[in-house]
Amino acid sequence: MSCPYAEVIGDPIAQSKSPAIHGFWLQELDIKSKYQAMHVHTSELGEFLKTRRSDPAWRGCNVTMPHKQAVIPLLDRLDPLAQAVGAVNTVVPENGLLVGYNTDVPGFLEPLRAELAQTHYFRMARILGTGGAARAIIKGLADERLVIVLAGRNPQKARALLDELDPSGEHHAVDISHFADPTDFAFDDREGCLDLIVNASSLGMTGQPPLVFDMSHAPPGSIFYDIVTSPLDTPFLQSARAAGFRTIDGLSMLIGQADHAFRRFFGAVPPRNADAALRKVLGA
Repeated sequence: MSCPYAEVIGDPIAQSKSPAIHGFWLQELDIKSKYQAMHVHTSELGEFLKTRRSDPAWRGCNVTMPHKQAVIPLLDRLDPLAQAVGAVNTVVPENGLLVGYNTDVPGFLEPLRAELAQTHYFRMARILGTGGAARAIIKGLADERLVIVLAGRNPQKARALLDELDPSGEHHAVDISHFADPTDFAFDDREGCLDLIVNASSLGMTGQPPLVFDMSHAPPGSIFYDIVTSPLDTPFLQSARAAGFRTIDGLSMLIGQADHAFRRFFGAVPPRNADAALRKVLGA
């Protein structure tokens, strides 16, 4: 019998850190399975899933850009959260059916759990970016009762995204350039409030234009969160730290979402007490 395996698919795929994460956990737990990266073009998606569906050794796959929405019509069933987000990043064979999940939402929320467990007078998130990654972040934070200011190059697209993902919420859509210029807005007392500033775009990523954000838009006590993983310590996070704000990097979400996928693929709990060692591996 061939070795059980899972994989990550995307186009491109060489940049994915998922094989290193899952491979590290499989080794730590001495599980005789493997995890690989597969370059799959959009035109090949249907054939890929048809082939994998009939492979008894296949435990499922993670789905990265640009397939998170394109894969949906090819699946037999969607988990309710994936249905609500409108994006799938994990596909698992279950009793002959291909089921789509979204582990980006719990992965993104994981490092915020201590804050979200507290009671606040008010919760607000300024989210920069309206691409595929933003969908899970918007849905996750809206469900945690945060008021969202969504900034994009196209405010109409931002508005449509908010209306789709949380139609009853009192959210706001603005042009991303709004946050580039200084503001003299006098923030009220933020004691007992939760303020997040999230880069959900590719701005600031290696090879991409920089993310321009003026710190005068950050309320006192804000938490800055950047989902970019290359570079890991982005100029956005560096500026926030220099201004005295707490920061969360992109590996936090990446490892968090992989945790939920790993459990479904391999039926085991990842050794999260080894996160520091895993981060060293990923940084190598």
